[in-house]
Amino acid sequence: MFADRSTYHDCGDGSIIGSFRHKDTDVLFEFSENRTGSYEDYPHLVWVHGGYRYATVKKTVAHVVIDETDDGFVSEPWPLKGQRIYAGAA
Repeated sequence: MFADRSTYHDCGDGSIIGSFRHKDTDVLFEFSENRTGSYEDYPHLVWVHGGYRYATVKKTVAHVVIDETDDGFVSEPWPLKGQRIYAGAA
């Protein structure tokens, strides 16, 4: 899934970082900095169909928020492959 154009370097705020493929499904995702002011423990946004999910993206795994409960956030690990960091990304 591709990030919203508002995150790109050429026409947005430049918060886009890169992309990766989900190791099990081979689906391509882009991710950007979390500049929403919410979910501070999750520094990234992983762009999915219809929006984004808060996440922490590392080299081989992304911890992606899938739900919020009274006890906190529920995240699941997504195994990654083929991570690319875009030119100009912080």
